[in-house]
Amino acid sequence: MMKAFSIYLSAAIAALAAGSLYAQDVAGDWHGTLKAGPVEMGIQLHIAKSDKGLTATMDSPDQGIRGMAVDSIALNGSDLKFAVGVVQVSYAGKVSQDGQSINGTLTQGQSMPLDLTRGNFAVVEHKPAKPSDIDGAWNGALETPNGSLRIVFHIVNTADGLTATADLPDVGGTGLPVANVTRTGQTLKMEMKQMGGGFEGSISPDLKTITGTFSAAGNKIAMVLKR
Repeated sequence: MMKAFSIYLSAAIAALAAGSLYAQDVAGDWHGTLKAGPVEMGIQLHIAKSDKGLTATMDSPDQGIRGMAVDSIALNGSDLKFAVGVVQVSYAGKVSQDGQSINGTLTQGQSMPLDLTRGNFAVVEHKPAKPSDIDGAWNGALETPNGSLRIVFHIVNTADGLTATADLPDVGGTGLPVANVTRTGQTLKMEMKQMGGGFEGSISPDLKTITGTFSAAGNKIAMVLKR
């Protein structure tokens, strides 16, 4: 009887120790990529621990969102759950034994897999280069059934080639990353993974307009960019 009791006691101590390890390890920065069809968006979670428990903020850099407050977050053993009421997001995941990853699901209307890894988003720094003939701000508007949506691309040439960010003034989006910018002759392509598409157009000989098509999640809309 004593031997069995010792085994049970050892198991209980091990379980408590594991729970303590998870509680210690979950604090920090976590990142992952949310995929929904052709759409890809980076998610970053910042967790802090105090005497009052866990708190957190969430970033979605691809949408220009940073420091969004997480309303509730709790860790029960290896099970992590959090919710962000303002965007009706909830998450449930399981922390790995080594405390370096979280395997889970994010729900916002529909459930989508989202695995988080400890660490920050890698920030790529591009060395400056001589401006190209299309460097600068290019303004356009997407005419949708719900009205016009302005978009501004900021194109910059670097030692690694052309780069760009995008602003959506009508919805408060600024500095949205453009994943890839490629130019072949007078054809320009800009990929935006967070929209599952991007822009492709033809640069006019006078370098004043780029006429093309903006695509998002399989939908295509004609758009003209102007300096």
